[in-house]
Amino acid sequence: MSDDDSGEGLRAQGLAALDRLVDATAAERIAISLASLGFAIIVGTVLVFVSGFVAECRDPFIYLPGLGFGCYNPLEVYWTMFIGSFGSMTDIGQTLLQTTLLLFTGLSVAVAFRAGLFNIGTQGQMVLGALATALVVLELAAYVPDNAAGMLIVIPVGVVVGGIVGGFWGMIPGLMKAYANAHEVITTIMLNFVAIGIAFWLVQVHVGDLTTDSVQTESVPAVARLPATISGSRFSVIALIGALLVAVGIYLLYKRTVIGYDLRTSGIQESAAEYGGVNAKRNIVTSMTLSGVLGGIAGAIYVMMVQYRWQAGIPPLGFDGIAVSILAGNNPIGVIPAALLFGSLKTGSVAVDLSLGVPGELVEVLRGLIILFIAMPEFFRMIGKRFGYGNGSVVTDGGEA
Repeated sequence: MSDDDSGEGLRAQGLAALDRLVDATAAERIAISLASLGFAIIVGTVLVFVSGFVAECRDPFIYLPGLGFGCYNPLEVYWTMFIGSFGSMTDIGQTLLQTTLLLFTGLSVAVAFRAGLFNIGTQGQMVLGALATALVVLELAAYVPDNAAGMLIVIPVGVVVGGIVGGFWGMIPGLMKAYANAHEVITTIMLNFVAIGIAFWLVQVHVGDLTTDSVQTESVPAVARLPATISGSRFSVIALIGALLVAVGIYLLYKRTVIGYDLRTSGIQESAAEYGGVNAKRNIVTSMTLSGVLGGIAGAIYVMMVQYRWQAGIPPLGFDGIAVSILAGNNPIGVIPAALLFGSLKTGSVAVDLSLGVPGELVEVLRGLIILFIAMPEFFRMIGKRFGYGNGSVVTDGGEA
């Protein structure tokens, strides 16, 4: 067999596998994800074990002739990661806190993805939404009673304001995509830098807390803080319930309504949508605006549940949302377990770093491996769907159909 024949055979097998992956059932996709998780753990175990022989430590884990002392016990690392996420009520609270934020940012990215758009600007939308919320609730709190009745006014207003500002920032790349054919990946990336720069300048020069050298606003009062549910953590079940309701609502929007169908069609096949009487340009703007609204709400929740102020250096939760959405296959319901996985990894990683002295960089590699191995099958599935694979489009013994 010639090299060309061998190459064609491998190509045909690869395309057939991609075609089969696109057609995989929900049960098969879950099985693939679990197998990927297991493989990621195995690879991570080997990596941790080998890394321990080039590190310096006081209490070696094992000695191997020719290699020396190994510092890290892989089983202990993974167990500590699990316990750090779910070992106590405080740990569970921290995990659910991260999960709640990742639900909003994951849904933000998923909404755009469902419309065939790639919103990398969730971080910028979150930053501006967070700042707007902080400033509005600080002002509004002075005019409402400092009790539960005041919270029923201030907190919803803060969420709405964050959503409006985030939606406006998401609308800008939507307009540029619809009416100037500017690629949303480029525009949203650039608008992230603009958003962060604007927020930093406003807080540093005009609206920041003058009593500190840090670039931050004043702390929001108690009336603007989501009530903590678990002692030792600022997690609020109200925010989590809200995020779950939003996920279900978006799922029903795209699954059961004409508007949702139009939004999906406009982003994926604009010409076909226009031919069918759908205003594709308007729907592209709508999708990006809705995506921005969710990013802005994530910022509002961050201010009122986590930080209690706007402060420079907001974690890259918007970028984490991209991985959450890809892992979920852009399914709003799938974002729920994906966000929980990411939230537990983020919380557990901190415990490993603090308890075992394992370098933070190595912990990040372990997190990255788990995310990569689980997300890649869904990523390839998205690529396959994008290029028309699935439903038996590849014929393995006679070429392509």
